[in-house]
Amino acid sequence: MSLETMLKTEAAALGFDACQICRVDEAWAAGEKLEAFVDAGFHGSMAWMETTLTRRKAPTAMWPDARSGIVVGLNYGPDHDPMRNLERQCEGNISVYARGKDYHDVLKKRLKQLARKFAETAKVDVKVFVDTAPLMEKPLAQKSGLGWQGKHTNLVSREHGSWLFLGVMLTAAELAPDAPEIDHCGSCQACLDICPTNAFPAPYSLDARRCISYLTIEHKGPIPEPFRAPMGNRIYGCDDCLAVCPWNKFAATASESAFWARAELKGPDLDALAALDDASFRQVFSGSPIKRIGRDRFLRNVLIAIGNSNEARFVEDSVIPHLDDPNPVIRGAAVWALSRLDLARFEAEKAARFAREAEQDVKTEWNRL
Repeated sequence: MSLETMLKTEAAALGFDACQICRVDEAWAAGEKLEAFVDAGFHGSMAWMETTLTRRKAPTAMWPDARSGIVVGLNYGPDHDPMRNLERQCEGNISVYARGKDYHDVLKKRLKQLARKFAETAKVDVKVFVDTAPLMEKPLAQKSGLGWQGKHTNLVSREHGSWLFLGVMLTAAELAPDAPEIDHCGSCQACLDICPTNAFPAPYSLDARRCISYLTIEHKGPIPEPFRAPMGNRIYGCDDCLAVCPWNKFAATASESAFWARAELKGPDLDALAALDDASFRQVFSGSPIKRIGRDRFLRNVLIAIGNSNEARFVEDSVIPHLDDPNPVIRGAAVWALSRLDLARFEAEKAARFAREAEQDVKTEWNRL
């Protein structure tokens, strides 16, 4: 059995849904695209992208001995249309990838098993990566034939649609590469049109500073005001550009139970989330990628969602208690939510008053007749 066949057989046995091979010691355009992305400031406050740019531009810049890359994928396809969650304004909408267990833990454990088996067989050095090092996984996935980077810059697979977690194993072994995947987006631009904050200045280009995933997860300060209302009830990440991709018609629900949505994260009540203190936040989101952003950043997102809920009932118990929070970002989000809900309450009261007046006019007219 060849090393390539052994790798793919072992990967399947470990439960990976995809395993492809590419060379990593060749020139590629991804490095220049990344540099242009950073030069334009599209990375926002993610300073680590700039400080690690030189190493990030090519796998061999990080590890000179690397010759081949093995890219693996785990399907995390949802069992429902994620866009439907946006209709329930009193519930928080959490990105599909974060509703189950932390994919880093699940994926890295299996990838280490695959790497250990390969290293023992091939007698070569290996290194594994799961979104934790200056390595561009998506360009490598396209180079390996696993999928292509769509107009939303995310990976799209003809077999799995938008829902794949990626892991990479680099090795000094020179393996026979698979054919790279070509772009199958065609004239479709559904992912660009659906973006609520217009985060795509052009096809295949993302301005992270306008992206709700960036704003709710990576961004630490106040949410810029122009993006608060478009956030809706999105409290962690955004799936819009992924969910509308036509290639999802070929996707299947995740078979890995670790990625199935926890019941309490499918549509958590915003008032319950607003009541979490630091200890309860850590308890609720134990084992979840949400835990890493911390309670304060998460509460900021929840308060923005509450401000978009049009539910004045949240004011007394979910907003006012945070007006004197020690964190100024939380105080600011609470003030904004209060201003929005007071307006909603005023409009509701005005509508009720008009209804009462109209009813009284009808009674008066009836009595006159």
